[in-house]
Amino acid sequence: MAGLIALLDDVAGIAKVAAASVDDITGMAAKAGAKAAGAVIDDAAVTPKYVHGFDANRELPIIWKIAKGSIFNKVVILLPIALLLSAFAPWLISPLLMLGGSYLCFEGAEKVYHAISPEGDKHDNYEGGKGDPAKLEETKVAGAIKTDFILSAEIMTIALNEVTALMAGGTLVGAAKFGMEAGVLFVVALAITVIVYGSVALIVKADDVGVSLAKNNSGLLAALGRGIVKFMPGFMKLLTIIGTAAMIWVGGNIIVHGLHEMGWHAPYEWISNQSKAAAAMLPQAAGIVSWFVTAFFDGILGLIWGLLLIPLSEYVIVPAANATIVPLIAGIKSLFGGSTA
Repeated sequence: MAGLIALLDDVAGIAKVAAASVDDITGMAAKAGAKAAGAVIDDAAVTPKYVHGFDANRELPIIWKIAKGSIFNKVVILLPIALLLSAFAPWLISPLLMLGGSYLCFEGAEKVYHAISPEGDKHDNYEGGKGDPAKLEETKVAGAIKTDFILSAEIMTIALNEVTALMAGGTLVGAAKFGMEAGVLFVVALAITVIVYGSVALIVKADDVGVSLAKNNSGLLAALGRGIVKFMPGFMKLLTIIGTAAMIWVGGNIIVHGLHEMGWHAPYEWISNQSKAAAAMLPQAAGIVSWFVTAFFDGILGLIWGLLLIPLSEYVIVPAANATIVPLIAGIKSLFGGSTA
């Protein structure tokens, strides 16, 4: 009897440790995911365009295909790479983070440029109804998964950097540390994918819900349906603006902090001084003012850096990536049974 009680006590102790580990993983995943807000918002803002022009009954299946590709990107390709970096080359995390931050700056600046350019954004042009619908769907899904890979790489790098910072000086070492990092990154990958593509599904189908309410009801429900239909175009435009601003701000913030860590302190210190001076002028809202001023100047720097990267990307980076990275990703996917779409 005493042996049974001792065994139960041991089981209870193990359960407590496991529960604490789950809490730690969940907490770290929430903090790490929050740091990737800019890329997450942009992912949600960008994806709806990939279902534009298709029949309503194909919208959710297309989103599901893209979501599966996103999980593949994060869990099968990027998570193992992140763990290898953490174990064998942690010094690479900061440069990769800056590379990802540069991409966010570039992507945001490119959207700003195309918004004010007379030519518009040639990348977003899509004329539905032309050609083979199945082929068009396959092409759009492949393009969405490719875009998701870049954003997912940034999300996972930001998450890894945050996890590394949270675990610095902790008691976990070796296999325990490796397992915790793997657990946190796995939760981040699943949670962000569910949040992004669940939100995209709701956004894409909101018009249909509104039309159904307006057609099949009267009074308040019909008015609600008409209101949803009128509201969604403006909401989509607002979401795109917020996503673009978030990308530029987060990217600029990453670049400023990366330069600070590498020894070039001038941008970080100047922005910090401006933030403190503005906060001192409005002590009643010092925290909000400090954050806003920091985000504003991070965003200005990010926009300038992104605009400088546009010609570099067009003439150097994209051709090089198409010749090396794209075939590499295709090769990895072929090892797992072909396309995730």
